[in-house]
Amino acid sequence: MGREAQREGIRRLRQELSEELDAIYTRAFDRIGETGLGEGGIARLTQLLLRSRDGALLPLQEEIEAPLITRAPDPQP
Repeated sequence: MGREAQREGIRRLRQELSEELDAIYTRAFDRIGETGLGEGGIARLTQLLLRSRDGALLPLQEEIEAPLITRAPDPQP
């Protein structure tokens, strides 16, 4: 497998993992809404889940969206 194919494979895997994690968090948010907890408990749990989601997804998204640098720029004369 060539270098470019490996990069594309890694990018695709990161994207798939990000989508799977997002689906897991969506289901978790839905479950929170279905509980009989009071508003305060739901608010605290939602905040924790949001922080967890951001911590899990942001690094994957940053790498997916990062520009690919394949070589150093040509020196200016």
